[in-house]
Amino acid sequence: MSNDSIEAPAPHREGNEPFASILNRRLSRRGLLKTAAIGAPLVALSTSPLLGARLFGGASLADVAGASGHAGAGGGGPVGIESIPHDLDDTVNIASGYAAEVLIRWGDPVLAGAPAFDLNNQTAAAARRQFGFNCDYVGFMPLDPGSVRFGLLSVNHEYTAGGDMFPGYDSDNPTAEQVAVEIANHGMSVVRVSRRGNGTWYYHPESYYNRRIHGETPIVPTGPAAGSAYLQTAADPTGMDIRGMFNNCGGGKTPWGTILTCEENFHQYFANNDAVEETAQARNARYGAPGGESFRKWERFERRFDLAQEPNEINRHGYVVEIDPYDPTSTPRKHTALGRFKHEAANTTLSDDNRVVVYSGDDQRFDYMYKFVSRNAFNPYNRAENLNLLEAGTLYVAKFDDSGAGEWIPLVPDGPLAGWSLADICVFTREAADLVGATPMDRPEDIEVNPVNRRVYAVMTNNTRRTEEQVDGPNPRGPNTYGHILELTENGGDAAATTFTWDIFILCGDPANEEHGTYFAGFEQGELDSIATPDNIAFDRAGNLWVTTDGQPRALEAADATYVIPTAGPERGRLRRFMTGVPGGEVTGPEFTPDDTALFLAIQHPGERGGLDEPTSTWPDGDFPRPSVIVTRKLDGGVIGT
Repeated sequence: MSNDSIEAPAPHREGNEPFASILNRRLSRRGLLKTAAIGAPLVALSTSPLLGARLFGGASLADVAGASGHAGAGGGGPVGIESIPHDLDDTVNIASGYAAEVLIRWGDPVLAGAPAFDLNNQTAAAARRQFGFNCDYVGFMPLDPGSVRFGLLSVNHEYTAGGDMFPGYDSDNPTAEQVAVEIANHGMSVVRVSRRGNGTWYYHPESYYNRRIHGETPIVPTGPAAGSAYLQTAADPTGMDIRGMFNNCGGGKTPWGTILTCEENFHQYFANNDAVEETAQARNARYGAPGGESFRKWERFERRFDLAQEPNEINRHGYVVEIDPYDPTSTPRKHTALGRFKHEAANTTLSDDNRVVVYSGDDQRFDYMYKFVSRNAFNPYNRAENLNLLEAGTLYVAKFDDSGAGEWIPLVPDGPLAGWSLADICVFTREAADLVGATPMDRPEDIEVNPVNRRVYAVMTNNTRRTEEQVDGPNPRGPNTYGHILELTENGGDAAATTFTWDIFILCGDPANEEHGTYFAGFEQGELDSIATPDNIAFDRAGNLWVTTDGQPRALEAADATYVIPTAGPERGRLRRFMTGVPGGEVTGPEFTPDDTALFLAIQHPGERGGLDEPTSTWPDGDFPRPSVIVTRKLDGGVIGT
């Protein structure tokens, strides 16, 4: 989600060196823009621990996938598509030889008894049984470990916008029913999906597995802050009964077959921070809570969003939530041990000793990159035991230096955090990271491990508030309008390591425009296309990086899109545009089936900024815009990208 319109400044600790200056010195020192070698050495591993992890003691995802069809190794699988042009058409365009088909739309029935969607007669009761608004993260889980034709698709519903949902909406005076409908349209949908013999996909309305998690769903907290005074409210004096999850943006999957979904811009739901006591006011301000009325105005109808009435409610949001898609009766859990901030993603891998490692970015300008390492090890033969792994461990925050090295600083009650409790650290994570000297970043978003080379790829979407005074040298990153992607190597290739090395993989922009100062992993610039504002990423089984964008209409005057980029070999850094979205529509997801024959993508907020009264898009049906999930496939049934 683009948070330009809702993000409040979040001051970080003075003296923490901006990443911009480190980046410029690093590029200047190594001369990356002119002399970087193509195809740096890689750690040679055939598959990631996650792909090799056995689900429920049965077949692994790698077993399910079989041969990928990609040749080469180390992220050097050949990419058999040509880059398609930029466009601003009100349709999804895709590379030759491929199809892009709508799978499910906002308002489509999900649960038994759901009525047909009626734009002019929406109710909260109906919305809680229908596919929610503004789909973002997409996660696919096979239903049968022996097949990739049947599975469960978990889809985040990040946020709502009244002007895009209700004809004639008055943003100054929303009604109680409109607010209730919006609350119901948040959260997540889980739907069963299947592939037909001809390669097309469909979802099953009213399947046993189908589920809607929304702003009223009961959720329990786990970890150090569960039940603490920080989470206790008048409505819930135990601090153990949270209502709903909000602004779920990115996500991830665990080796034991659960979904991790991330609360991001949770601050926007709350009002009247000026009315709370001074310490809490400062802490809430660090997350961007408004001093007076919220722009949503939900506090007019629900006291939990009014900090003057429920000052602790805001502390109950901003977490990674674990959901079991295989058990629709299970209770979602907010894992406080993974910290409280604007989580963009929560992607997992395993350390050398089989502990679970979760990477996550805090998607705000000048905030930080984190990873969590579980206390206990993953047991491939005991799923029930694994369900507790994210309740205890160590949370780390990243610090970079200009030598190309970095360290993961533990957030523990010691040193600069002496006198803090673990609950303090878990609830006020940004403040803790400030105190230990973490490196402020340019909106850290998706962070994922390449399944082939085991390197960690971290997306910095942009930082339009960075000034020229914060950078030096020829790199025009003040402001950083276009974003970049980092490539990290954990010490010894172990995800639990406390030190790493890092490099620039992609500096986004238009290679044809010298002022952008782009860098594409050393690839010859004249042969490349433009890309801006990278957001979500995924890897195919060959290790090629797939990138979706959020903000190209502003940065490049082009639709948001999906790109594929080899990470090794002679084409390392050569980017190709695979598909383009629609006016105002961010492209999110992306998610492959384990055999790479389908790629799920979400088109979020099509027609954004136009509203229903003056829509800039009427995708996908030609009447009014509806956020939707699409599935892309190769017409010959082969592997995507080959």
